[in-house]
Amino acid sequence: MSSLLAHGLGTEPVEPDWAPLTDTEVTDVVGPARVVWRSPRPLSAAALVEQDGRRLFVKRHHHSVRTLPGLAEEHAFLRHLRLRGAPVVEVLDAVARDAWTYEVHSVGAGTDLYRDALSWSPFRSAGHARAAGEALARTHLAARGFDAPRRQVQPLVASFTVFASHDPRAELERYVTERPALAEALRDFSWRADTERVLLPLHERLAPHLAALEPLWTHNDWHASNLLWGADGRVSTVLDFGMSDRTTAVHDLATAIERNAVQWLRPGRPVREQDAAALLDGYRSVRPLSAAESAALPALLPLVHAEFALSELGYFHGVTRSAENTRLAYEYYVGHAEWFTGANGRRLLDRITGSVRG
Repeated sequence: MSSLLAHGLGTEPVEPDWAPLTDTEVTDVVGPARVVWRSPRPLSAAALVEQDGRRLFVKRHHHSVRTLPGLAEEHAFLRHLRLRGAPVVEVLDAVARDAWTYEVHSVGAGTDLYRDALSWSPFRSAGHARAAGEALARTHLAARGFDAPRRQVQPLVASFTVFASHDPRAELERYVTERPALAEALRDFSWRADTERVLLPLHERLAPHLAALEPLWTHNDWHASNLLWGADGRVSTVLDFGMSDRTTAVHDLATAIERNAVQWLRPGRPVREQDAAALLDGYRSVRPLSAAESAALPALLPLVHAEFALSELGYFHGVTRSAENTRLAYEYYVGHAEWFTGANGRRLLDRITGSVRG
């Protein structure tokens, strides 16, 4: 049993799917170095590494999850953002060793206040939520002009194609066909019927606004533990662009609200509406929403998780081969959308609708 436990899909730590990085391993990648902290995040192995008095961040992926060409897509986006003045880390290297792909980054400025927080943990304060919204808007402004196409098909990318389509049924069939592990995983679930019953009625509300949403490369995993913080309470560095892809600004904003304002792992799934409002206000103070974006935001919120949930389904079935996590990923796909049709979900959507109209 590993002495390092990882975050799972619940509230309890679990045995990691990926063995922790070792000193010998990082030395092979970056030269003589030692590991000083290992990340508990679950989808890869990552660590802070000390080398000649400086610190680096090293992350290891299995080649079935990220290849060098797959990493090159997000690294190009990071370089564009840095050139535009965004506070993101510097890509230093990417190498392949046997079945593994490694990326090496600089360590960002600021304090990692949420380093040990589970995904879907809330902000410490509405002030942090507002600061996160401001930083997200600045990142979107810096992203302009990066016109790379969507990423190649690979696990654990938060895309926006199925429900960005005016024919989501056909697009979903294409999406599944392109991903054999996902297609195999879905054989155990009534996915077409559940999509028809739960997600497609939500898409009907979004469809009238889709044509006016401009494509943009976005972060797609904007939550508190992917941000470093300055002493002034503002975001000083944005981390982890592993799920980034060409979506839209409002898709990224909806992701940030969905992942930070709803405490999905707690009983009753309580909502911090004040954080959702603060994040949205902070965003709009830097980058006002267009009329189409304002209308699309509450319609997109119940669907923004869906393609990443499908990507996780394929990953847990085809890569880590966990039947239980595959089941939980399917519940994520259907259950998060379903939640927005209940009382708490409708109240959050009403709050967001009121905010964008105000």
